[in-house]
Amino acid sequence: MARPDKAAAVAEIADRFRASNAAVLTEYRGLTVAQLTTLRRSIAANATYAVVKNTLTSIAAKEAGVGAFEEDLSGPTAIAFITGDPVEAAKGLRDFSRVNPALVIKGGVLDGRTLSADEVKKLADLESREVLLAKLAGAMKANLTKAAYLFVAPLSQAARTIDALRQKVEDSSGEGSPSEAEAEAPEQDAAALAPQG
Repeated sequence: MARPDKAAAVAEIADRFRASNAAVLTEYRGLTVAQLTTLRRSIAANATYAVVKNTLTSIAAKEAGVGAFEEDLSGPTAIAFITGDPVEAAKGLRDFSRVNPALVIKGGVLDGRTLSADEVKKLADLESREVLLAKLAGAMKANLTKAAYLFVAPLSQAARTIDALRQKVEDSSGEGSPSEAEAEAPEQDAAALAPQG
């Protein structure tokens, strides 16, 4: 390969690193072209899977500021450059490697942080971003409902208390109030006691 071609390949790989929010380094020794095509299709919504040359990838990673793969660049290497949901891409790689053990996940990088192969698998075990957001929204809605209940509860309790007091006053004024005959009697007594003149 001519030198300008190598420079162009390095620049392309470096650009892919910069454009990706994550990348997963794999070894694909023993996979057929058909299996690689199946893998590419399975992660296409979130990542592109590219077979790379180790030396050029090492140079490109340094140019892009990615130091995660330096020790793992050996053997037939391919990188999943993830531009979509890293969890979904990691799940796609993990699920494919379960069916095709020839695919070996070596490590990765997520938002500049180096991930081991085990950490990539743990990332795959997480729920997708949409599911996590839905759970968060549900939790927030439940908390808002509780808060609304707590704000309304004192008002409704006060209204019930006032209503109960009003009812009690009405009941006591109806039962304990003197009859009309009893109310007239003191007036008659007062008239009898008044001096006649």
